[in-house]
Amino acid sequence: MTLTQGLLVLVLLWNSWLVYAWLGNYVRTDVGPVRAGVTVAMAAVFLIALVIPEAWQSGSHSAKPRLILVLAYVVVRVIDSALFHWVAADDPRLLRTIHLYALTTALSWIPLVLGAVFGGTAQLLLWALALIIDMSGGVLALLVNGWPVRSPGHFVERHGLVVIIALGESLISVGAGIGTRMIHTPTLVAALLTLAITICLYWLYSASAANAGQALTKASGLRRGLVAGNAYSVAHLPLLAGTIYVALGVEEVLAALAHEKSHASLNWISAIALFGGTALYLAGRTVFLSLTGQRVRAEQFVAPGLALLLLPVGRYLPGLAALGLLTAFLVALLSYEAWARRSATSGGAH
Repeated sequence: MTLTQGLLVLVLLWNSWLVYAWLGNYVRTDVGPVRAGVTVAMAAVFLIALVIPEAWQSGSHSAKPRLILVLAYVVVRVIDSALFHWVAADDPRLLRTIHLYALTTALSWIPLVLGAVFGGTAQLLLWALALIIDMSGGVLALLVNGWPVRSPGHFVERHGLVVIIALGESLISVGAGIGTRMIHTPTLVAALLTLAITICLYWLYSASAANAGQALTKASGLRRGLVAGNAYSVAHLPLLAGTIYVALGVEEVLAALAHEKSHASLNWISAIALFGGTALYLAGRTVFLSLTGQRVRAEQFVAPGLALLLLPVGRYLPGLAALGLLTAFLVALLSYEAWARRSATSGGAH
């Protein structure tokens, strides 16, 4: 339940960022009304961040932070729609896209508000429905009229930086897990393993990101919008979600080690976060590769499944051993892919 709740909040934040990434690709955000609107939206997102810890609380006064979150989110989306409508006044095709997306977005606010009012299981189901409606509306608008991508390089860079920030969360979680406890050998080893995991995940992404950027640049018109929307706006979500889950697993492991519970096996939440998060990340990368027209090799299809197979094994291992197992798996995958690329290059040369 906790992992699902976290995923829903992540999708909400992802949508909040995503609409401004598209706006910033269409027009400069540091001038005129756009700068003012983005500033207000930043304040609303800051408010969302403040109330997130209480978004799933129960009790007589628990609806207040949820309603604050929803209303702040509505402000973020209204400002984006208004700014996009203003800058696209001379582009009939884009105006049709904006109107269609604004309609589905407004419809998604109904279950979002109702979920905030009711709380509990109803909140979970209604918020899930709201986010499905919202994201489906974006995809529908993309398919019907298309979204313009004026600067492919800027678009690729923005998404790549978000992935780097999310991966950095894994390193931050080391400190969060240890807290103010005395650092000793197991925590140091776990911190180094976390660094290795983070590097492997980044290299697995960066190995395909450059070719994906070239594919987006070569595409034009509606095709470019489709590649950007599907490969970046959609496929990057599981990449980010997987990264955040891995960070959660790392924090849980480090917290146990900091309290000198080095022999305790992982609980299910920690194991799902570590190995399930890795599987989600690798699945997102595979989808990302396929949507940008790159060749997806057999090991890239199989890797998410292998990570899931390691989950029940890691569940009954001590936290440090589980981190070691995950590190070994990612190092082996990265090494094999590097060898496969070299073999393909040398074979092509001959």
